[in-house]
Amino acid sequence: MPDPAVTPIPVAPEETGYTPGGVPTFDYVREKIETKFGTSIGATELASETPEGRRIEEQYEARQQAAADRLAQIRESMKNEQS
Repeated sequence: MPDPAVTPIPVAPEETGYTPGGVPTFDYVREKIETKFGTSIGATELASETPEGRRIEEQYEARQQAAADRLAQIRESMKNEQS
């Protein structure tokens, strides 16, 4: 028999992030999303700090500028054809 002088310590249910029906809780989902977002931001920042990352970023910017220049050329040629 349990000793009546000893008060049992209540034990909180373990937080698993899921309801008893197996559905993830809002807090669990939010935490996972925030963790993944933070990881991706950190990875992007680290990648841009490496020489390879900077070179790739410069190449991307050069391609974007070349595309914008070509689009401007096409628009200008279309204006000249319509005149």
